[in-house]
Amino acid sequence: MKYRLTHRTTYLYEGSVTVSHHLARLAPRNLPSQHCPWHELEISPSPVSRGVHMDSFGNSTAYFEVEGKHEKMQVIARSLVEVFPTLHPDPLGTPPWEQIRDACQVEKLTPGSEAGAFRFGSPMVPLGKSFAQYAAVEFSPGRPILAAVLGLTQRIFSEFKFDPRATDVSTPVSEVLKKRAGVCQDFAHLMLACLRSLGLPARYVSGYLETVPPPGKVRLTGADASHAWVSIFCGDRAGWIDADPTNNVLPSERHITVAWGRDFSDVSPLRGVTLGAGGQTLSVAVDVMPVAEMD
Repeated sequence: MKYRLTHRTTYLYEGSVTVSHHLARLAPRNLPSQHCPWHELEISPSPVSRGVHMDSFGNSTAYFEVEGKHEKMQVIARSLVEVFPTLHPDPLGTPPWEQIRDACQVEKLTPGSEAGAFRFGSPMVPLGKSFAQYAAVEFSPGRPILAAVLGLTQRIFSEFKFDPRATDVSTPVSEVLKKRAGVCQDFAHLMLACLRSLGLPARYVSGYLETVPPPGKVRLTGADASHAWVSIFCGDRAGWIDADPTNNVLPSERHITVAWGRDFSDVSPLRGVTLGAGGQTLSVAVDVMPVAEMD
């Protein structure tokens, strides 16, 4: 599938901003299952300086600085992306989950030990007994890791309600576990906490999901949104496999990967500091358009 992506972010400031510095992670990654031949970032007011670098997780990160008084800033990211079908291994043919856990703790450099950097707690994903206990139902002794991951994905999907009013960006994962409600970011953080509390490496993935309007309805401009899911290391042969607990699927052509890290704090699409703003209002509009629909 080919997609044209538009991610429009608008800040309205209560007072005049004189200087602002920002980091943007809005460029889709190039992966074996995904190719991004074109990406551009339109910024208004025009920045006095800008540049692009790769962060420690390999995400394309744009830096820019805006000077001069302004009460509004808009950042529009446009991309062309092609996503290919993903062939997933037989879940019952993947190694026992304890084998993956143990392989990530060896001292010699292997794919497993390298992946082990993602088995620790992070700013938004603490480790804890309650998370391990929740996951233990699926991670029985000797169970193949992907089968256990599918079970945990299904359980979060079934037992948690998607409710944007239940949480906000600062809601701790422990509260999400108690409320049994939240949004995709919460479910991704919860699943990460469960996996890492068992000693398994897992990372947070941010991106987009193609949404399909109901039959007879037109696609609404700007109605899509950023999405989040997880990726789990399933052994040297299977490698990293993505799982989406919000939708109970293993991502394939409809999921578009932008960035990954330990949690949301590593991959926030746009963040920065301003001088003189006071309060601010943020609005985001996202369009994920299959190219065939536009031709």
